[in-house]
Amino acid sequence: MSDRQRTSTINRTTNETSITVELNLDGTGQVKNATGVGFLDHMLDHLGKHGLIDLTVAAEGDLHIDDHHTVEDVAICIGQGLVEAFGDKAGINRYGSASVPMDEALAEVSLDLSGRPAVVFEVKFVGNKIGTFDTQLIEEFITRLAAVAGMNLHVTVPRGSNDHHIAEAIFKALARALRQAKTIDPAQAGQIPSTKGSL
Repeated sequence: MSDRQRTSTINRTTNETSITVELNLDGTGQVKNATGVGFLDHMLDHLGKHGLIDLTVAAEGDLHIDDHHTVEDVAICIGQGLVEAFGDKAGINRYGSASVPMDEALAEVSLDLSGRPAVVFEVKFVGNKIGTFDTQLIEEFITRLAAVAGMNLHVTVPRGSNDHHIAEAIFKALARALRQAKTIDPAQAGQIPSTKGSL
């Protein structure tokens, strides 16, 4: 493993949102999230905590319209942050998978940090809202994150009847899968984990 710090800072401002993301892939799960969307903050807390990623997200968005732009743009910024922090991805496991229960719900996530975005999202929510949060924004976040970070991301929820539990299980499983994929494998000896020689 090189001595390069796997960290990044992303600043993104549009007419709809202004966002700063700081992350450290080799952190201890310290999180400080203030997006203005309470449920999104709750999910990002799980992403950092269970992924052992130090994550700070500060966002101001057009929440008087709805949460969509903020959720989408936060996902974009985290994706950009992951790309910057990973660099050439030398020595990483690359692949990760996790199956996480949350009471009656079960989420299964598999991912590949391949550089090629692809998403399979097989999740059925019971309702349209979790509090004031649109459940469809979970898929929006997952899709944007995978597209920008360049990852294959498969999310399946085979069972679950409480939408909060379903969403929480998804983010915890994503965190655990990412934690596995980002880990440095000593056997790789700093090599790119691909027959192509690059990811």
